[in-house]
Amino acid sequence: MPLTVVVVDDEPLARERLRSLLADQPGVQVVAEAGDGLAALQACAEHRPDLVLLDISMPGVDGLEAARHLAAFEPRPAVVFCTAYDTHALSAFEAAAIDYLMKPVRAERLAAALERARTFVAGRATAPAPPSSSQPRTHLCARLRGSLRLIPLDDVHYLQAEEKYVVVHHARGQDLIEESLRSLEEEFASRFVRIHRNCLVARHELMELRRVEDGRVQAVLRHAAAPLEVSRRCVPALRETVKAL
Repeated sequence: MPLTVVVVDDEPLARERLRSLLADQPGVQVVAEAGDGLAALQACAEHRPDLVLLDISMPGVDGLEAARHLAAFEPRPAVVFCTAYDTHALSAFEAAAIDYLMKPVRAERLAAALERARTFVAGRATAPAPPSSSQPRTHLCARLRGSLRLIPLDDVHYLQAEEKYVVVHHARGQDLIEESLRSLEEEFASRFVRIHRNCLVARHELMELRRVEDGRVQAVLRHAAAPLEVSRRCVPALRETVKAL
């Protein structure tokens, strides 16, 4: 089976050079190209490549952000960054990249990266999950009937767990993501506060805590159609959070 590759770079000439170099490598098939991070995620969702050759500096969703989303894909592709800047090396490996190529990419270094990718793919079923990056994501990624939607975290009002999904309530509606509420709470502790075992609320959305007639407490949000239920165990910490806002 050939090693399937998606090439991602916002410069057409850079993509063309990588395609040319890959054409000289045996057992490699380029299945898609992309010019930005969102298009890269969509191409990977469609083609499920073994390897993504990923530029870092791109407009919109950059390569580091795209790589953090790719780490959650099943099967997870190998990621090799291709960049003109060596200052991103640490961030690249925190994003679970298996290699880091400097532009202009040399054929012998590309060949070595391809061998690393083959080794990664061969052991992918038993590979441990990548460590959490010290750089939190700026978007959440929802899958929509074969395509993807990136939701800016600044637009998220609250997150609510429903069975194996989390419903993201945001400025343009709501979407489902396949992540756990606990992992989101850990990653975005500075942005969200827990009000219930099944609900995290964006701190900037909190307006007030309201006690209703039967003694229950509700959280009033700026952009929620109705107040949200607060569990008793969350009330003390939530009161302190509201005071600090």
